[in-house]
Amino acid sequence: MSEELKAAVAAGVVGSEETFRSLLQSVVEVARAIFGAQASSIFLLDEENDELVFEAIAGPGADTLIGQRFPSSTGIAGWVLVTRQPLVIENVTEDPRFAKGFAETTGYVPKGLMAVPLLHEERVLGVLEVLDRPQRSQFSLVEMDLLGLFANQAAIALDLLRRARRAEAVLAASGDGADVLARLATTVEGLDDEQRAAGLRLLGAVEEVLKRDEGG
Repeated sequence: MSEELKAAVAAGVVGSEETFRSLLQSVVEVARAIFGAQASSIFLLDEENDELVFEAIAGPGADTLIGQRFPSSTGIAGWVLVTRQPLVIENVTEDPRFAKGFAETTGYVPKGLMAVPLLHEERVLGVLEVLDRPQRSQFSLVEMDLLGLFANQAAIALDLLRRARRAEAVLAASGDGADVLARLATTVEGLDDEQRAAGLRLLGAVEEVLKRDEGG
């Protein structure tokens, strides 16, 4: 491992996977409460395997579905991922994009849902879904703004999680394991908006160092 990489890690430019996952969980919990929904979930895109992964869930399935995977083209989440367009459906049984068979395997079949792509710097990272909110006569502009706000926060947390996992994987394979991994386990506590932005910049810098180290 290069001295430059060691210095970067020693400076504390690392993120805790657990912290970033807690941020994602906060997003789905608040989204569920604000919309009065039965459930909310965040899917992370695994680009290497072309799959969506359950990363955070509030509501049914929270104890059993985290980490489960499915093809990224599946159902409404897959459509939102590919098109990068938000979608509101009041009755999923009338929509041909709805994958009822897959929904049944999760143990929860929604009646209606809202889904929005999670975008960060023009890159699609995953999908946020809000399931079975109380039906209203029309999906309001206020609700659309709220959905966009939750999507922005989720995208930031997903990007941090993705970077942290990549850093852990590269450092674990670098052959200088114990000390480096101990540092990686350090938790970034109490992240507010400003700290998240700073953490993102720092993790970006580390990612560049990791790339150079891999290439060298």
